Amino acid sequence: MSAATELQHPIGPHTVEEWRNAEHPSDGGRLELIWGYFHVSPPPGGPHQYATGALYRALWDAVRAAGRKDLHPVLAVGVEITTALRTALIPDVAVLNRPPTEVSYPAEALELVVEVWSPGNTSRERETKVAAYAAAGVPYLWTVEQRVRGRMEYRAYELVGGVHKERVCGAGDDVLVDVPGPVALTLVCADLDPER
Repeated sequence: MSAATELQHPIGPHTVEEWRNAEHPSDGGRLELIWGYFHVSPPPGGPHQYATGALYRALWDAVRAAGRKDLHPVLAVGVEITTALRTALIPDVAVLNRPPTEVSYPAEALELVVEVWSPGNTSRERETKVAAYAAAGVPYLWTVEQRVRGRMEYRAYELVGGVHKERVCGAGDDVLVDVPGPVALTLVCADLDPER
């Protein structure tokens, strides 16, 4: 390995502990730590929040219908992915396997994370987050892609052999039955789109 290759992804100066104690934006923006560098994203827009709310509501209803008192859907909580790689993220929705009583959670507390990608999320940021969730052993990952003209595209992934494998994909008027996750649920893709 050359010196140039070794420096392609240098670990930044900040730690998970510093992230935990940092002043987070008061305007709804999110401060995340990726590879030791702070990343601040602006407050999510209306379509993003609408999709996030719809997925949270679907998960809440499914967890309650299944009688799963050990699962807890939550919105935008801090997750300490890896101390060694200095990464801490804030997924849009998470399902925890413990009561939501803390400010941030270790990766092993996660059963599912949901990321609603905004147009401003770069492909590198997306790939880094997906890889971080897989490396941390998060069993399920759902993503929603906000497309031009309001179309939302939904994907569900399951962790297999340390990699998130796509299991379900849908958009528009698709109705997805038995979506992979910690509880069984049916998802109506149109419910994620504020213009439908």
